[in-house]
Amino acid sequence: MVWSTAEFADRVEQCLNATGQYVFVSSYRVYADSPVIAEDSPRLLDVVDDSDYLKTDEYALAKARCENMLFENGKKNWTIVRPAVTYDGTGRFQLAVHESEVWLRRALNDIPVPLPDVICSKQGTMTWGGDVARMIALLIGNPQALGEAFTASTSEHQTWREISEIYKSVVPTLKVVDCDMAKFERAHGAVYQIRYDRIIDNSKVLAVTGLNQSDLSGLHDGITRELNGYLAKNREKVIRMGSDFGRNARFDKLVGGIPSFSTVCKNGMVSVCKYLIRRFL
Repeated sequence: MVWSTAEFADRVEQCLNATGQYVFVSSYRVYADSPVIAEDSPRLLDVVDDSDYLKTDEYALAKARCENMLFENGKKNWTIVRPAVTYDGTGRFQLAVHESEVWLRRALNDIPVPLPDVICSKQGTMTWGGDVARMIALLIGNPQALGEAFTASTSEHQTWREISEIYKSVVPTLKVVDCDMAKFERAHGAVYQIRYDRIIDNSKVLAVTGLNQSDLSGLHDGITRELNGYLAKNREKVIRMGSDFGRNARFDKLVGGIPSFSTVCKNGMVSVCKYLIRRFL
Protein backbone atom coordinates (compact mmCIF):
# COMPACT_ATOMS: atom_id res chain seq x y z
CA MET A 1 0.00 0.00 0.00
CA VAL A 2 2.83 2.40 0.72
CA TRP A 3 4.95 2.51 -2.41
CA SER A 4 7.14 5.41 -3.38
CA THR A 5 6.33 7.20 -6.62
CA ALA A 6 9.21 5.44 -8.37
CA GLU A 7 8.16 2.01 -7.08
CA PHE A 8 4.59 2.46 -8.25
CA ALA A 9 5.74 3.68 -11.66
CA ASP A 10 7.42 0.30 -12.11
CA ARG A 11 4.28 -1.60 -11.08
CA VAL A 12 1.23 0.31 -12.28
CA GLU A 13 0.94 -1.38 -15.69
CA GLN A 14 1.45 -4.82 -14.18
CA CYS A 15 -1.26 -4.11 -11.58
CA LEU A 16 -3.75 -2.87 -14.16
CA ASN A 17 -3.07 -5.74 -16.54
CA ALA A 18 -3.44 -8.36 -13.82
CA THR A 19 -7.04 -7.71 -12.85
CA GLY A 20 -10.41 -6.41 -13.95
CA GLN A 21 -10.40 -3.86 -11.14
CA TYR A 22 -7.31 -2.57 -9.39
CA VAL A 23 -8.10 -0.87 -6.06
CA PHE A 24 -5.50 1.72 -5.09
CA VAL A 25 -5.57 2.63 -1.40
CA SER A 26 -4.74 6.32 -1.17
CA SER A 27 -5.46 8.66 1.76
CA TYR A 28 -7.48 11.78 2.54
CA ARG A 29 -4.12 13.30 3.40
CA VAL A 30 -3.75 14.06 -0.32
CA TYR A 31 -6.24 16.92 0.10
CA ALA A 32 -5.21 20.51 0.68
CA ASP A 33 -7.14 22.71 3.11
CA SER A 34 -10.82 23.03 2.15
CA PRO A 35 -13.96 24.03 4.09
CA VAL A 36 -15.53 20.71 3.10
CA ILE A 37 -13.64 17.88 1.42
CA ALA A 38 -15.14 16.17 -1.62
CA GLU A 39 -13.44 14.04 -4.24
CA ASP A 40 -12.81 17.04 -6.50
CA SER A 41 -11.32 19.20 -3.72
CA PRO A 42 -7.79 20.54 -4.35
CA ARG A 43 -4.91 18.26 -3.47
CA LEU A 44 -1.70 19.40 -1.81
CA LEU A 45 0.33 18.30 -4.82
CA ASP A 46 -1.69 20.59 -7.06
CA VAL A 47 -1.73 23.77 -4.97
CA VAL A 48 1.19 23.87 -2.54
CA ASP A 49 4.00 26.25 -3.51
CA ASP A 50 6.66 25.05 -1.05
CA SER A 51 9.49 24.02 -3.40
CA ASP A 52 11.40 22.21 -0.65
CA TYR A 53 8.34 20.16 0.25
CA LEU A 54 7.60 19.36 -3.39
CA LYS A 55 11.11 17.95 -3.77
CA THR A 56 10.23 15.24 -1.25
CA ASP A 57 8.17 12.11 -1.70
CA GLU A 58 6.31 12.66 1.58
CA TYR A 59 3.28 10.39 2.04
CA ALA A 60 0.62 12.84 0.83
CA LEU A 61 2.67 13.75 -2.24
CA ALA A 62 3.56 10.14 -3.08
CA LYS A 63 -0.08 9.08 -2.88
CA ALA A 64 -1.19 11.94 -5.15
CA ARG A 65 1.56 11.22 -7.68
CA CYS A 66 0.55 7.57 -7.75
CA GLU A 67 -3.06 8.65 -8.27
CA ASN A 68 -1.94 10.71 -11.26
CA MET A 69 -0.48 7.61 -12.90
CA LEU A 70 -3.96 6.11 -12.80
CA PHE A 71 -5.76 9.29 -13.88
CA GLU A 72 -3.44 9.67 -16.85
CA ASN A 73 -3.52 6.01 -17.86
CA GLY A 74 -5.73 5.06 -20.79
CA LYS A 75 -7.23 2.18 -18.82
CA LYS A 76 -10.20 2.72 -16.51
CA ASN A 77 -10.16 -0.58 -14.60
CA TRP A 78 -9.09 1.08 -11.37
CA THR A 79 -10.70 2.55 -8.27
CA ILE A 80 -9.01 4.98 -5.89
CA VAL A 81 -10.07 4.84 -2.24
CA ARG A 82 -9.07 7.67 0.10
CA PRO A 83 -9.83 6.65 3.70
CA ALA A 84 -9.99 9.44 6.27
CA VAL A 85 -8.86 8.94 9.88
CA THR A 86 -10.00 5.54 11.08
CA TYR A 87 -10.21 3.95 14.51
CA ASP A 88 -10.66 0.33 15.56
CA GLY A 89 -10.10 -2.16 18.33
CA THR A 90 -6.59 -3.08 17.15
CA GLY A 91 -5.24 0.13 18.72
CA ARG A 92 -5.75 2.74 16.00
CA PHE A 93 -6.96 5.81 17.91
CA GLN A 94 -5.68 9.17 16.73
CA LEU A 95 -5.91 12.42 18.66
CA ALA A 96 -5.40 15.04 15.95
CA VAL A 97 -1.82 14.33 14.80
CA HIS A 98 -0.95 12.16 17.82
CA GLU A 99 -1.05 8.42 17.22
CA SER A 100 -2.30 6.26 20.08
CA GLU A 101 1.17 4.95 20.92
CA VAL A 102 1.97 8.54 21.90
CA TRP A 103 -1.10 10.06 23.53
CA LEU A 104 -2.63 6.87 24.97
CA ARG A 105 0.65 5.70 26.47
CA ARG A 106 1.22 9.12 28.00
CA ALA A 107 -2.34 9.28 29.33
CA LEU A 108 -2.21 5.83 30.92
CA ASN A 109 1.06 6.82 32.60
CA ASP A 110 -0.55 10.07 33.83
CA ILE A 111 1.70 12.20 31.59
CA PRO A 112 0.21 15.35 29.97
CA VAL A 113 -0.32 15.38 26.20
CA PRO A 114 0.65 18.63 24.43
CA LEU A 115 -1.79 19.84 21.79
CA PRO A 116 -2.24 23.51 20.84
CA ASP A 117 -5.69 25.01 21.34
CA VAL A 118 -5.67 26.05 17.67
CA ILE A 119 -5.66 22.35 16.74
CA CYS A 120 -8.15 21.36 19.45
CA SER A 121 -10.65 23.81 17.97
CA LYS A 122 -10.40 22.27 14.48
CA GLN A 123 -12.95 19.78 13.22
CA GLY A 124 -11.88 16.15 12.91
CA THR A 125 -13.58 13.30 11.10
CA MET A 126 -13.02 9.78 12.39
CA THR A 127 -14.59 6.64 10.93
CA TRP A 128 -14.82 3.15 12.39
CA GLY A 129 -12.51 0.87 10.38
CA GLY A 130 -15.32 -1.64 9.92
CA ASP A 131 -17.38 0.97 8.08
CA VAL A 132 -14.46 1.85 5.81
CA ALA A 133 -13.94 -1.86 5.09
CA ARG A 134 -17.62 -2.21 4.17
CA MET A 135 -17.39 0.78 1.81
CA ILE A 136 -14.35 -0.72 0.08
CA ALA A 137 -16.04 -4.13 -0.16
CA LEU A 138 -19.07 -2.52 -1.84
CA LEU A 139 -16.83 -0.72 -4.35
CA ILE A 140 -15.14 -3.97 -5.38
CA GLY A 141 -16.87 -5.47 -8.39
CA ASN A 142 -19.02 -2.35 -8.71
CA PRO A 143 -19.08 -1.02 -12.31
CA GLN A 144 -19.90 2.50 -11.03
CA ALA A 145 -16.59 2.54 -9.15
CA LEU A 146 -14.35 2.06 -12.21
CA GLY A 147 -12.17 5.02 -13.09
CA GLU A 148 -13.32 6.94 -10.00
CA ALA A 149 -11.90 8.16 -6.67
CA PHE A 150 -13.84 7.91 -3.41
CA THR A 151 -13.31 9.36 0.05
CA ALA A 152 -14.21 6.50 2.39
CA SER A 153 -15.47 8.20 5.51
CA THR A 154 -18.36 9.20 7.69
CA SER A 155 -19.62 12.75 7.36
CA GLU A 156 -19.89 13.15 11.14
CA HIS A 157 -17.34 15.55 12.59
CA GLN A 158 -16.45 17.02 15.96
CA THR A 159 -13.68 19.27 17.22
CA TRP A 160 -10.57 17.51 18.45
CA ARG A 161 -11.33 18.91 21.90
CA GLU A 162 -14.70 17.13 21.82
CA ILE A 163 -13.03 13.95 20.58
CA SER A 164 -10.50 14.20 23.41
CA GLU A 165 -13.41 14.32 25.85
CA ILE A 166 -14.73 11.06 24.40
CA TYR A 167 -11.32 9.52 24.98
CA LYS A 168 -11.25 10.98 28.49
CA SER A 169 -14.53 9.27 29.33
CA VAL A 170 -12.64 5.99 28.86
CA VAL A 171 -9.19 7.16 30.06
CA PRO A 172 -9.83 9.72 32.87
CA THR A 173 -6.08 10.38 33.27
CA LEU A 174 -5.89 11.99 29.81
CA LYS A 175 -4.71 15.60 30.23
CA VAL A 176 -4.47 17.70 27.07
CA VAL A 177 -2.26 20.77 27.62
CA ASP A 178 -2.13 23.84 25.38
CA CYS A 179 1.24 24.81 23.92
CA ASP A 180 2.75 27.12 21.34
CA MET A 181 1.83 26.09 17.79
CA ALA A 182 5.20 26.77 16.17
CA LYS A 183 7.03 24.87 18.92
CA PHE A 184 4.59 21.99 18.63
CA GLU A 185 5.16 21.74 14.88
CA ARG A 186 8.90 21.53 15.46
CA ALA A 187 8.49 18.96 18.23
CA HIS A 188 6.11 16.79 16.27
CA GLY A 189 7.79 17.11 12.90
CA ALA A 190 4.59 17.60 10.89
CA VAL A 191 3.67 20.85 9.20
CA TYR A 192 1.17 20.31 6.39
CA GLN A 193 -2.40 19.49 7.45
CA ILE A 194 -1.58 19.96 11.13
CA ARG A 195 -3.93 22.96 11.35
CA TYR A 196 -6.63 21.83 8.94
CA ASP A 197 -10.31 21.34 9.59
CA ARG A 198 -11.40 17.99 8.16
CA ILE A 199 -15.10 17.94 7.28
CA ILE A 200 -16.04 15.30 4.72
CA ASP A 201 -18.77 15.22 2.10
CA ASN A 202 -19.24 11.45 1.71
CA SER A 203 -22.25 11.63 -0.60
CA LYS A 204 -20.38 10.09 -3.56
CA VAL A 205 -19.30 6.92 -1.78
CA LEU A 206 -22.72 6.54 -0.16
CA ALA A 207 -24.49 6.87 -3.52
CA VAL A 208 -22.31 4.28 -5.26
CA THR A 209 -22.29 1.76 -2.38
CA GLY A 210 -25.98 2.14 -1.50
CA LEU A 211 -25.15 2.95 2.12
CA ASN A 212 -26.74 5.71 4.20
CA GLN A 213 -25.04 7.86 6.80
CA SER A 214 -27.32 6.24 9.39
CA ASP A 215 -25.72 2.85 8.56
CA LEU A 216 -22.37 4.07 9.94
CA SER A 217 -21.21 3.93 13.56
CA GLY A 218 -21.68 7.12 15.55
CA LEU A 219 -18.41 8.63 16.73
CA HIS A 220 -19.09 8.68 20.47
CA ASP A 221 -20.47 5.15 20.71
CA GLY A 222 -17.94 3.76 18.24
CA ILE A 223 -14.84 5.17 19.93
CA THR A 224 -16.12 4.24 23.39
CA ARG A 225 -16.84 0.67 22.30
CA GLU A 226 -13.56 0.13 20.44
CA LEU A 227 -11.27 1.83 22.98
CA ASN A 228 -12.84 -0.01 25.91
CA GLY A 229 -12.43 -3.29 24.05
CA TYR A 230 -8.82 -2.54 23.19
CA LEU A 231 -7.84 -1.53 26.72
CA ALA A 232 -9.56 -4.55 28.25
CA LYS A 233 -6.94 -6.69 26.50
CA ASN A 234 -3.98 -4.35 26.12
CA ARG A 235 -3.90 -1.79 28.97
CA GLU A 236 -0.73 -3.13 30.64
CA LYS A 237 0.97 -3.59 27.28
CA VAL A 238 0.30 0.04 26.35
CA ILE A 239 1.53 1.29 29.72
CA ARG A 240 4.81 -0.59 29.29
CA MET A 241 5.34 -0.21 25.56
CA GLY A 242 8.45 1.47 24.25
CA SER A 243 8.16 4.74 22.43
CA ASP A 244 10.02 7.43 20.53
CA PHE A 245 11.79 8.80 23.59
CA GLY A 246 13.35 11.65 21.65
CA ARG A 247 9.93 12.90 20.57
CA ASN A 248 8.50 12.39 24.06
CA ALA A 249 11.34 14.50 25.43
CA ARG A 250 10.37 17.30 23.07
CA PHE A 251 6.74 16.94 24.17
CA ASP A 252 7.81 17.07 27.82
CA LYS A 253 9.59 20.33 27.08
CA LEU A 254 6.24 21.71 25.87
CA VAL A 255 4.28 20.68 28.96
CA GLY A 256 7.09 21.46 31.45
CA GLY A 257 9.29 19.20 33.54
CA ILE A 258 10.36 15.66 32.70
CA PRO A 259 7.17 13.63 33.30
CA SER A 260 8.23 10.83 30.93
CA PHE A 261 11.63 10.29 32.53
CA SER A 262 10.62 7.56 34.98
CA THR A 263 9.23 5.45 32.15
CA VAL A 264 12.30 6.10 30.01
CA CYS A 265 14.61 4.81 32.78
CA LYS A 266 13.05 1.36 32.43
CA ASN A 267 14.32 1.12 28.85
CA GLY A 268 18.08 1.34 29.35
CA MET A 269 20.83 3.93 29.16
CA VAL A 270 20.59 4.48 25.39
CA SER A 271 16.98 5.64 25.78
CA VAL A 272 17.88 7.75 28.81
CA CYS A 273 20.67 9.52 26.92
CA LYS A 274 18.45 10.10 23.89
CA TYR A 275 15.74 11.54 26.12
CA LEU A 276 18.06 13.89 28.03
CA ILE A 277 19.68 15.20 24.86
CA ARG A 278 16.32 16.00 23.25
CA ARG A 279 14.86 17.43 26.45
CA PHE A 280 17.65 19.80 27.44
CA LEU A 281 19.47 20.69 24.20
